Amino acid sequence: MRSIWKGSITFGLVNVPVKLYSATEDHDVSLHQVHDADGGRIRYERHCEICGKKVAYEHIDKAYDDGENTVVLSKEDIGSLPEERSKEIDVVEFVPTDQIDPIMLDRSYYLEPDSKSTKSYVLLRRTLEATERTAIVQFALRSKTRLAALRVRDDVLVLQTLLWDDEVREAAFPSLDEDVKIAKRELDMAGQLVASFESDFEPSKFTDEYQQQLRTLIQAKIEQGDTIDTDATFGKTEDDEGDGEVIDLMEALKRSVESTRKKTGSKKGA
Repeated sequence: MRSIWKGSITFGLVNVPVKLYSATEDHDVSLHQVHDADGGRIRYERHCEICGKKVAYEHIDKAYDDGENTVVLSKEDIGSLPEERSKEIDVVEFVPTDQIDPIMLDRSYYLEPDSKSTKSYVLLRRTLEATERTAIVQFALRSKTRLAALRVRDDVLVLQTLLWDDEVREAAFPSLDEDVKIAKRELDMAGQLVASFESDFEPSKFTDEYQQQLRTLIQAKIEQGDTIDTDATFGKTEDDEGDGEVIDLMEALKRSVESTRKKTGSKKGA
């Protein structure tokens, strides 16, 4: 695996250097579009609507349109934002794991220690295990500020990005407001049906049958010679060829606890 981001987890004065890796991958067969008449690749090109010229990706900026005015944001503008430059995964709070609604979970990432000493990494991992809590963190990745849950999976710290509260839609269905009466006999029968399907979840038992069938279809066409030369789909011919600062961990923990106590005390005194 190749890391996609480097930074540090920070909680109090404790700093945990880490590398970020995608924890999942797409197993779907990659398909592209071709012309049904001759198998030629279908290209999507970026053209400017003012000059009509084809525009290379490096010359494309982003913009916001409010309906009347357009604000152009250059790469320098985006890069100047403080959150975009941050390389810290900042622990905001530790919450009971069961308070995190699964509907908010988005993408998952593995965190690997990025330091000669793994002590602070192991300390955070064991703390989460011992307290049975999940750390809520904030960090910036790919031009976006992310909210995430930091938890333990086996011996690895896992970062799961969360949707923001306003990104989860409310399920407002009038039909669910109807007063429906369910008889005890119906509940008992439904319970018996559930019991007949009871099992322990083993992900390895399930396979993506559509993708298997798709691979079988592709292999069959290859074996039958039902293919065309890949270069030909691009319109190529033979003539075209050649063209962290180290600090004492215990001291950092002590100072973090003292700092938190002072803040808590000042709030109570107020």
